Amino acid sequence: MRAHTVENGTEAQPGTGTKVNPGRSWTVFLMSVRSRALKGVIAPRVSAMASAEPLTALSRWYLYAIHGYFCEVMFTAAWEFVVNFNWKFPGVTSVWALFIYGTSILIVERMYLRLRGRCPLLVRCLIYTLWTYLWEFTTGFILRQFNACPWDYSQFDFDFMGLITLEYAVPWFCGALIMEQFIIRNTLRLRFDKNAEPGEPSGPLALANGHVKTD
Repeated sequence: MRAHTVENGTEAQPGTGTKVNPGRSWTVFLMSVRSRALKGVIAPRVSAMASAEPLTALSRWYLYAIHGYFCEVMFTAAWEFVVNFNWKFPGVTSVWALFIYGTSILIVERMYLRLRGRCPLLVRCLIYTLWTYLWEFTTGFILRQFNACPWDYSQFDFDFMGLITLEYAVPWFCGALIMEQFIIRNTLRLRFDKNAEPGEPSGPLALANGHVKTD
């Protein structure tokens, strides 16, 4: 018994009443091939992303400390230029700044994760600024007991014990905005590939410059 063609273009299988559409069969076949090809591309990427881990708290602390250290050097250099018109741009800081900035920003990171869905950006930056004043006063007061405090705001009009001053409110607020939007958020996106070998990034992670970004 031969297969017979019905009016709608399907064919009946010999010995059965089942109708088969040749065009649909080819569509299913092509979709199957495409699906397998996509699996071959996506699977390695998923595997690579699964092996990527967030930066440890110590790694993030280090990045935050370097950021604060750099900003203080640049700020004091700019201040020296504005006040004394010094084209040498001598920026100064202290080794204590590494601990002070690294720890402070790591705490602000935890604030950001808790407040980002509850407070608007400007309110969060105000909270960060208040925290910065509290942290600056506390660390400065402790260091002063050992004659090791590297800053003194006694020459300012609105200082308190020479450890904090209201004249720095706007710079601290702007620094808090930059800190959240550019430093903390991007640092939290960074991932390490624990299976990667030292050297140039390779494989799917190379497309992300050695890092997998998640938001």
